[in-house]
Amino acid sequence: MTGLALERTAPGWRLQLSGCWSLAAIAEVEHELNALPDVLDGAVVCDWSGAEAPGIGPAWALLHRLAERNPGGHPITHIGAPYLLDFLQKLHGERHPLDRVRADPGTEGVLSALGRWTLTQGIEARGAVGFFGRIVMVVREAFTRPSALRVPSLVRHIYETGITAIPIVSLIAFLISVIVAYLGAQQLSRFGANIFVVDLVTISVLREMGVLLTAIIVAGRSGSAFAAEIGVMQLNEETDALRAMGMNPIEVLVVPRVLALIIVLPLLTIIADAMGLAGGGLLSLLNLHIPLPQFTSRLRESLAPTTFWSGLVKAPVFAMLIGMVGAYRGMQVRESARELGRLTTVAVVQSIFMVILADALFAILFVKIDF
Repeated sequence: MTGLALERTAPGWRLQLSGCWSLAAIAEVEHELNALPDVLDGAVVCDWSGAEAPGIGPAWALLHRLAERNPGGHPITHIGAPYLLDFLQKLHGERHPLDRVRADPGTEGVLSALGRWTLTQGIEARGAVGFFGRIVMVVREAFTRPSALRVPSLVRHIYETGITAIPIVSLIAFLISVIVAYLGAQQLSRFGANIFVVDLVTISVLREMGVLLTAIIVAGRSGSAFAAEIGVMQLNEETDALRAMGMNPIEVLVVPRVLALIIVLPLLTIIADAMGLAGGGLLSLLNLHIPLPQFTSRLRESLAPTTFWSGLVKAPVFAMLIGMVGAYRGMQVRESARELGRLTTVAVVQSIFMVILADALFAILFVKIDF
């Protein structure tokens, strides 16, 4: 049973939605909407908290009817609205705040350009925080509804982002550690300190290079894939179809990808650490004639209790940043293949930038807490 209660308040009107608002109840919804006054003279507050299974058809009908009966352009606020309402409001003709700023004829000069840039970054930051909040809501819901995690999709993304990345991560970590050991040996050999090449390789690989190289590889490989896959679905209106079926695109498309990265990046980091130490050990054996037992003994001596963990603890944070940026940019794709290509590039660049920025912040934090 569909319900629509209209109450007069001091600033205007309050609409209390109740009952079923799915597509199956569209006839009842139309009947309730026809009973609204011809003119709503004041601000309107729509309370969706009592609406059950709101569908795209009834929500669109409500937006259209409110626009018709609000000729004065009074503000319309939605409380407890479903996630599909923002999308419908954009389709209904609401202009983006950034567009209004750019349409202002008086915005010229350096200060106005700085102001536009600041506003753009503020809108981007607000959108990113909102996107993160929607992910957190889905994860929280999974504690009461485990099916929200979508285990089959999660396993598939673990394979695609983790298992298939092992060869390239191993190869890059091995080669980079060989290069670091070779260059370090050239300098240290002048002072007869070849043995300290082991310290150089061990500390650099375990604290920084292993996790950082892995994160950059995954950002270029999986971050771009996330943006492209979700972007193509946006262009083909597949995400709109999910909303029309009452499904949350964040739950179906975003959360499995982000969780998969959080799971696999620490494991890839451990593999990169192992391959990096193997590369350093091989170079030390062939170039410096340091036998494996001596290399292993020196490796243990150079290790502090926190050396390994200081690198591994960064991996989940890097994974969250890469997954969020890739999925967020993919969800922003609109209109054309050119926009898809641009946002895919933006996703990779921003992912790598965020990873390096986070690594710098971790370095400062670890120095402060002596970790």
